[in-house]
Amino acid sequence: MKTNKDKLVMHSLTGKIHHPTNKGYRVGFDGVGRILPATGGITYNFQIGDNCMGIVGDHVEPGVSIQNPNHDENPALQLFSCVGNTVRITSGDAKGKMGVITGTHGGIEHAFVYFDEDTLDLLNGDESMLIKGFGQGLELLDYPNIKVLNLDPKLLSKMHLHETKGVLEIGVTHIIPAFLMGSGLGANTLANGDYDIMTQDKEMNKKYHLDTLRFGDIVAIQDHNSINGPHFSEGAWTIGIIVHSDSYTSGHGPGVCALFTSKDGSLKPFIEKDANLKNYL
Repeated sequence: MKTNKDKLVMHSLTGKIHHPTNKGYRVGFDGVGRILPATGGITYNFQIGDNCMGIVGDHVEPGVSIQNPNHDENPALQLFSCVGNTVRITSGDAKGKMGVITGTHGGIEHAFVYFDEDTLDLLNGDESMLIKGFGQGLELLDYPNIKVLNLDPKLLSKMHLHETKGVLEIGVTHIIPAFLMGSGLGANTLANGDYDIMTQDKEMNKKYHLDTLRFGDIVAIQDHNSINGPHFSEGAWTIGIIVHSDSYTSGHGPGVCALFTSKDGSLKPFIEKDANLKNYL
């Protein structure tokens, strides 16, 4: 597939593990207050490939959550950390170990990193990391009406893709109807952060198989054009990756970090049960 990857800039980004944040009770859509693990820190027992539903937590982030402690610099970490970028630990007992960016999370403004279990056990929670930011601005030269976001070019080459008569078909685990998208709508770009699948209606969860969603799943959102921020547009598609867990909060749920979007029919999904980031690393 022809791309402009030779014209893209690869540059350094830095971040540190961000301690979990919590202020006590969270009141859910059902009016119940719960004290639960949420964002930040090192999540040892949930990684990409694991189910993100039914977890005793809220917006749980898989693997390692990082942030640049300088608030003027953290937006660049969010914007230019692309799924599939390489990460190197630069301090502590795990210095030199390598990981991979798995997505970003708006609101808390985190990027997520996958490391193997042995590396996680070496971490002390205060490590610094260097990310080779690469991918924003990626173009598919044969598909000018498809916008690519947040994607390392080397990951593109590993994904399940079909090219058929001017249409790029991408393997996804789930197709999500537009009406189930919630928190994050109204953003002027999806080049950073994510937006959430609403999971408060259990019948819809069953109908669209949302209870089987996993961290790292590639999913398609029907009738959503996200070229300049996500919005309803009949016939459009947005394809992204599941980056955080379900939530009890009204209007929230598993987060989707956008990877591809088009409004003209040049982008379509097909169901592929193994379309998960874990299988592309």
